[in-house]
Amino acid sequence: MQNLKNLLTQIDGQGYKAYRRLQGEFQFDKFRLHIDHVQGDPFAEPSRCRVVLPLTATSLPSHLYDNSIRRIALEDYLGRRFAAAIKSLVWEKRGSGRSGEFNIASYGQQVLRRSTVLIRTASLEVRFQIGLPANDRRIDADHAQIMLISKLPGLVGSALLAAANKLDHVEQHVNCIEDQQYLRSQLAQHNLIAFIADGSSLARRSGVDDRVLEDSVKLMAPDSLACELSLKHSSAIRGLAFPVGINLIVGGGFHGKSTLLRAIEQGVYDHIPGDGREQVVSDPSCFKLRAEDGRAIAGVDIRPFIQNLPRAEDCGFFTTNNASGSSSQAAGIIEAISAGSKTLLIDEDTSATNFLIRDRRMQSLVPKSSEPITPLLQRIRQLQAQQGVSIVIVMGGSGDYFSVADRVIMMDSYLPRDRTQLAQELADQVAEAELEYPDTFQQTPRIPLPGCLSSLGKTGKPRIRAFGTRLLQYGEEEVSLQSLEQLVDTAQLLSIGYLIDHFQQNDAAQEYGLVSALRHEIEQLEQQGFDLITPYPMGKLALPRLQELVGVVNRMRLLKLRPGGTN
Repeated sequence: MQNLKNLLTQIDGQGYKAYRRLQGEFQFDKFRLHIDHVQGDPFAEPSRCRVVLPLTATSLPSHLYDNSIRRIALEDYLGRRFAAAIKSLVWEKRGSGRSGEFNIASYGQQVLRRSTVLIRTASLEVRFQIGLPANDRRIDADHAQIMLISKLPGLVGSALLAAANKLDHVEQHVNCIEDQQYLRSQLAQHNLIAFIADGSSLARRSGVDDRVLEDSVKLMAPDSLACELSLKHSSAIRGLAFPVGINLIVGGGFHGKSTLLRAIEQGVYDHIPGDGREQVVSDPSCFKLRAEDGRAIAGVDIRPFIQNLPRAEDCGFFTTNNASGSSSQAAGIIEAISAGSKTLLIDEDTSATNFLIRDRRMQSLVPKSSEPITPLLQRIRQLQAQQGVSIVIVMGGSGDYFSVADRVIMMDSYLPRDRTQLAQELADQVAEAELEYPDTFQQTPRIPLPGCLSSLGKTGKPRIRAFGTRLLQYGEEEVSLQSLEQLVDTAQLLSIGYLIDHFQQNDAAQEYGLVSALRHEIEQLEQQGFDLITPYPMGKLALPRLQELVGVVNRMRLLKLRPGGTN
């Protein structure tokens, strides 16, 4: 700590780049400060730092982190405390650019594995950023000493060393996350793809505020749609069950159909206590699909849905930079299956109508020979039988899906009603036309061409930035990701950028099929940690799912493929 004071005194008033002399490790009374990367300018992204302290210094009992689930939950809890401590810091920022900033990853309603807080065998590490202060690009050492030597120990003390003072809160947080994982682990054995406990509050405050809507209607399942699952830290709970197969959600406008579907799509993640969705769990592989006019598609076999295009395009290795709604949705299903998804989620409102259905009047007017699209309605049973893929689909404008649905749930004022029997009685008894060709949903293996996914910008340096969850800057390409609705955190998207960069540097991995190689990247990250994919330790990364990693790569216009190899 004295060395840090001396260094700051020596560089006071010098040009900003002299701050680089601070890179290294400094021992404080109760922790070590690591300054890993110093910003080159006060207007640049703040400097990356870490504090490391003995785990015993927190006085937190070991049962709070004695398995991987509980460890991730405790890391999440401590990260939120550190973020809250920064927010409540009494501190007058001054100077040029980002001088005086304390910055840590932002936390939403989901609990993700992050690079922000890391609990190791005997130590606790927290990664954050500090805007080293300057006046007109000259070092302000006095201000820097207040930040690093006065304010930082206070943050460590209130956020980490005092956490054990609220042990009941810590226990509640950790147990809540472990219960969600325990619920999710029971889905397969009960032949379910999703479960929503009675009393869950699904409505959100707005499209940009993911917190629970106050006074929202609490879900209650009718007996015919309900089942019971057990909890690890409480008694069994009852709730709405979605079995394997084809589940149809119907109802009038504004009665909660899409809200229910959004809860299922978010059920792949654990949620913090008080979110309202703490007991909503889904098949971890489930994937939300929508039409994406204008997206790029590279080398996807869309023949199960689209054949005989007018310009004789190759539907077996379909490639375009400007997909239609129907071709994008067809490709999306094939890509999701290739990535291992066993549950697909579809909302009529965000789908291409001609991809979902062609009614008999239209079939009479436009003969099959002139229509290259085979609607999902005619393929949905084959998807279930051949690929074991279940589907949850929101349908408000057509009853044709009644004939293929295993379960029909009607939302009435945000409450589910069982309408399966009535829907089956109303269904047209005339069977859908049998398929005219025996296409399966197996994909031709896709191999990326060497160097096609380079992250280098015009300056010759890697350029990877995430803007929210809907735009990735990767090299010279901006990848629009409005359709990947299960990306919930900027940190996930940033991790995806670095994963793609790490993947494209590994020539050997690219000899395998695209999905297999990306799956290997995720597995390596899970085993070795986030530092594997970044040039220096970073605290604003979070683990993405394979489905979103593959989804981003598939939407990159940089992606160039050839068939062959092993997928």
